[in-house]
Amino acid sequence: MQLLLIHSDYIEYETKKQTPVAEKIEESLKSGRLEEALTAFTAVESVDEANPEEAIEKAVSEIEKVAAQVKTNRIMLYPYAHLSSDLSSPKVAVQVLKGMEKALSAKFEVKRAPFGWYKAFTVSCKGHPLSELSRSIRPEGTEKSSCKVVAVEEKEEVVSEALKAEGTARSYWRILTPDGELHEVESFDLTPYPKLQQFVNYEISKSRAVERAPPHVELMRRLELADYEPGSDSGNMRYYPKGRLVKSLIENYVLDVATDFGAMEVETPLMYDMNHPTLKKYLDRFPARQYSIESDKRQMFLRFAACFGQFLMNHDMTISYKNLPLRMIEMTRYSFRKEQRGELVGLRRLRAFTMPDMHTLCEGMDQAVNQFKEQYDLCINVLENVGIHINDYEVAIRFTKDFYESNKELVVSMAKTVNKPVLVEMWDTRFFYFVLKFEFNFVDALAKASALSTVQIDVENAERYDISYVNADGKLERPTVLHCSPSGAIERCIYALLEKAAMETEEGKVPMLPVWLSPTQVRIVPVSEKHIPFAEEVSKKLDCRVDIDDRDLSIGKKVREAGREWVPYVVVIGDREVEEGSINVTIRAESGQDKPKKVQITPEELSARIKEETAGKPFRKLPLAKYLSVRPKFF
Repeated sequence: MQLLLIHSDYIEYETKKQTPVAEKIEESLKSGRLEEALTAFTAVESVDEANPEEAIEKAVSEIEKVAAQVKTNRIMLYPYAHLSSDLSSPKVAVQVLKGMEKALSAKFEVKRAPFGWYKAFTVSCKGHPLSELSRSIRPEGTEKSSCKVVAVEEKEEVVSEALKAEGTARSYWRILTPDGELHEVESFDLTPYPKLQQFVNYEISKSRAVERAPPHVELMRRLELADYEPGSDSGNMRYYPKGRLVKSLIENYVLDVATDFGAMEVETPLMYDMNHPTLKKYLDRFPARQYSIESDKRQMFLRFAACFGQFLMNHDMTISYKNLPLRMIEMTRYSFRKEQRGELVGLRRLRAFTMPDMHTLCEGMDQAVNQFKEQYDLCINVLENVGIHINDYEVAIRFTKDFYESNKELVVSMAKTVNKPVLVEMWDTRFFYFVLKFEFNFVDALAKASALSTVQIDVENAERYDISYVNADGKLERPTVLHCSPSGAIERCIYALLEKAAMETEEGKVPMLPVWLSPTQVRIVPVSEKHIPFAEEVSKKLDCRVDIDDRDLSIGKKVREAGREWVPYVVVIGDREVEEGSINVTIRAESGQDKPKKVQITPEELSARIKEETAGKPFRKLPLAKYLSVRPKFF
């Protein structure tokens, strides 16, 4: 059995839909709430089937111990299958949960959420050191496990020592305000910052699994961008022509920005020898799960970043202090991480993803700090141009206590730059290869956070990979290394744009992608077949991605479909337009949900407007046939 124990201000749930294995319940159990409670998220596993009573006894004992430590007399039992991939039968799971409920009820006020139902829930974790704990319960005679829940899903998964350390590392959470003050999370009023509140709850609870699909999943399908690939491993997606276009444009944009910043683009292998002495040490310092494969009797792993290839390349290079800072970047299509099944959903968290990975070799810590500042600003600008603004994400800054004491000004400047409170995590002891990192985290409609841009100061890997440069005195020295992903995973950028659009729709705004990322930038709708020749003439005057809806449908239906595809500019052409040579344009960005903004302009004026909106961004041609009548449907 796996337990995730959260001490909370409150937990509440509401059933939404029953699954085929749902237990029958009374109306009173379809929703529930407990305040000042210990929530026991519970996954009953196949090993518990041998002796359910023993599993109940041990689980109850652990829950009682933690309840005494956090001083609460209220328990919420919450079935949570995502904690394990080796679940028991539903019958045994319900038996164990009911047994735990009965045993605990002798000492505590107990509520149990029903088994087998899709449920929406909200939990407010208190955030003190004992407020989030995990336990693995094993029957006698099976291998004992530590308090860290590690779900080993299949033979291919390799769990690094750093990932294990991440679960046991003691950290301190604070809120840093732009005035430089550090505040206790519990005493800081997060009410004016609802997204930061959600992010804080997400980070401290460490609950990564989702119980229902976030809005972007429906959107990525309806917009024909991407979908799940049942013929592959979970977390590997298929991208339709429109999705491939959006993905490619963001990739090219990030590479262009990195090149302008002075980075050299390289390419490195997808797989590496797991027993290579240097790589083996690095694997244990990076908190990620790996895919492993066998090749010619050698155990290989699929890369989860471009670090290995670039560092091995740096090792073989001749580098002078005059070359520093030295920057290299690779657009990793793909990087691979064996994320746990319950965490995989849409484009938010994948097992195969595209990540721009830039590394910078610096001449000591002073140059590294200066580069860190520049790359922090670079990441802000990259996301801004992708369409994800400062108010769309929350900032997390993580560091060791020693580094913070020596570099307070740098850390405070990061909060000042975004001009809002940020979440801080501080370690007394360094568990990882970095002393400082930040992430920009997008919080979606389900209050789940996903990291986008990040920069890290690495103080280990120059030594590990034997990377040196020749200093001004002709002697060899180790550089300080920066890791930077200017945008984070490309798929996550698309996820964030779609989730943002979904949330804006709820607020009464019209959803859309930035014009430079819109697969169709202009849709021309001829009123009848006789207007198609003029529509073709207009399309040739527009220097953008333009298509023509020549299908035998009503004008209203064509316009509505263009709206459902989020086309930024819709041009309707009838007799008047043919006679006057102008066009009737609906501008999506300036329209309300029930009030379309229409203007009568020339094709040249529309083309100039789009050119101005997309200036400085990469361009690719229309990814599908120009005429909609000959296009296939992908979804």
